[in-house]
Amino acid sequence: MRQKPKQQMRIWAVLCHFSALLGWILLFFLVFIGIPLYLPLNLLAPLIIWHFKKSQYPWIDFQGKESLNFQFSLTLYTLIVIAISLLFLLTSFGLVMINNGSSNEIKNILDGLLIVLMSLILFKLILQSFVVTFASVKAYKGEYYRYPFTIRVLR
Repeated sequence: MRQKPKQQMRIWAVLCHFSALLGWILLFFLVFIGIPLYLPLNLLAPLIIWHFKKSQYPWIDFQGKESLNFQFSLTLYTLIVIAISLLFLLTSFGLVMINNGSSNEIKNILDGLLIVLMSLILFKLILQSFVVTFASVKAYKGEYYRYPFTIRVLR
């Protein structure tokens, strides 16, 4: 009888981590079908799980905060990359227009920016999948794990 709550607690802790990946998958699906949104859906499911289960188990409180902090950090980093990309795009267009550039130069700039952005997004998704899976395994085993490069908003 004593083992079941511990097992249930660890499963909820794992769901705090894995549910964030579902948000990214949903966001990717929305963009794929043509809805160009950037909503932090990766924060929604871990937030719900953490909010309702944190008072029952301190382990879920710790794991939920860790997952939310990491997802918040990833969201912030993504917004920074988008802002820098837009700044780069506007600067490039300004330089091309000042020099009376052709439409071929504009197409090359857009293609290069698209390749860089897609590479960064793919790298981020692969890295996030690996790190979230690693954190989920650690949470299931009952071991403490702190995500790297995380801004600790929730303490």
